[in-house]
Amino acid sequence: MAANTKTSRKVARYAVPVAVAGVAAATVAMVPAFANAGGPDLPKVTAQQLIEKVAASDVQQLSGTAKISTDLGLPKIATGLLGGGGVAGGSANPEDKVAQLANGTHTFRVAADGPDRQKLTFLDGKDEYSLIHNGDDVWGYDSKSNEVFHEKDPQSGKDAGKDKGKDHKTADRLAASPQKMAEELLKAAGPTTDVSVGDTAQVAGRDAYQLVLKPKQSGSTVGSVQIAVDAKNGVPLRVQLLSSQGGKPIVDAGFTKVDFAKPAADTFAFTPPKGAKLTEGVDEAGKGDKGEGFKALESFPGLDGLLGGPNGRGDVKVLGEGWATVARIDSGAGKGLKDFENSANDKNAPKGAKQFLDSLGDKVTGKFGEGRVLSTRLVNALVTDDGKVYVGAVTKDALVKAADANK
Repeated sequence: MAANTKTSRKVARYAVPVAVAGVAAATVAMVPAFANAGGPDLPKVTAQQLIEKVAASDVQQLSGTAKISTDLGLPKIATGLLGGGGVAGGSANPEDKVAQLANGTHTFRVAADGPDRQKLTFLDGKDEYSLIHNGDDVWGYDSKSNEVFHEKDPQSGKDAGKDKGKDHKTADRLAASPQKMAEELLKAAGPTTDVSVGDTAQVAGRDAYQLVLKPKQSGSTVGSVQIAVDAKNGVPLRVQLLSSQGGKPIVDAGFTKVDFAKPAADTFAFTPPKGAKLTEGVDEAGKGDKGEGFKALESFPGLDGLLGGPNGRGDVKVLGEGWATVARIDSGAGKGLKDFENSANDKNAPKGAKQFLDSLGDKVTGKFGEGRVLSTRLVNALVTDDGKVYVGAVTKDALVKAADANK
């Protein structure tokens, strides 16, 4: 979507593009619900009016404290790999830190001053991890290990407008905010989504409306998404992803304290501490490298062949649409579940391979043959014996149905 001049001045990480309002009005099924009792007494608004309020928000400056809690119901082996002990410690690479947000509860300070200055500081007791975007530079600093990660942002300052095709830049790691999450969710909303206005609420001491997104389709693991929107300035203050099975939110990310005044200039200043180990990042966009998820999976013996080996990720086909979307990965390598099981059960296989195998769910059968399902509260994956992987934010039954229809 092309942004107009006003939109281009907004903070890309912290505001929903104006174009979203037009798209939502044309494609999202608007339920004529209104905010009601249970929170602050606010003027009635429709879902479309609330989306327009979010889209029109031009807040570029803020600071505060936020918290993100994630309960994906990951297998024990995956929880250990992601690191349940907090984000401080280890390397300063942002990839490592952001991955750890997929488990547990984390608190962070946030500050923003325009499109070229943002800062997130993850708090872990007396240790901290900071991710700072200041003009052309992006810094990651881990106080526990005294390690620094540095990368040039090709889309900031004098280089703005160049390399527009690149989508791998460390500045995007600053997107772990309620605003960015809400932006992506609203962009993805389409004809498979019902959008309404729920009860009003108070978030971080501010009155808020709640925009509620619900899948129309059956089979999704997502029950609803609730976005708390500041009643005055339209800034998303909290995003909650609720499971179709009930229980506590799968993801709950929101401000606990927020101030929309301009942060002090020195908030974004950073100089590597004396004696710190410095690592320069490399932008690998366009080099055909695989995503981090594939790299992680391929670290387990046997799965490298199942997913297409080290030189290719296999053929990927998208099945379905909206909340019921399933991706089918066909490695074409002629290896399947039994090959992986044999590799993991080999007496010389690393302990981690057997643990990962044990974390997989029970075997399932269907017209597609046999397979096993790796289950979380949000994303499920079916690994079949003929070398295919079906993955999506859908239930186990929906995966089996997709595999039967597309074997």
